[in-house]
Amino acid sequence: QLQLVESGGGLVQPGGSLKLSCTVTGFTLHRVAIGWFRQAPGKEREGLSCISQSSDTTQYPEAVKGRFTMSRDNAKNTVYLQMNSLKPDDTAVYYCAANPGLVGLCVLASSAYDYWGQGTQVTVSS
Repeated sequence: QLQLVESGGGLVQPGGSLKLSCTVTGFTLHRVAIGWFRQAPGKEREGLSCISQSSDTTQYPEAVKGRFTMSRDNAKNTVYLQMNSLKPDDTAVYYCAANPGLVGLCVLASSAYDYWGQGTQVTVSS
């Protein structure tokens, strides 16, 4: 059974940085596409970044481009989301998700992912 566990969230001041981790168990990381998403209260879930099985595709929406960077460490079965220059609008629950069936590509649509972590809270506030 593929499972994902996020960690690394917390409270940070505007302009600060956080690095989120998503550890995958029950499946080999390099055989799945992984996405990072977030959901703020009262808002729809938003796709932030995704990386394909071959790690050659990483997408970022304009809201986070240049500030967020996704990476993966296959040896640790873990993906990361480095978040810099954080803003209060970045406050949300952050999720990682996986789809072993996405081959050669990744997408930022939450409906494309079958497996989800429990989420980790990120709060940006002074």
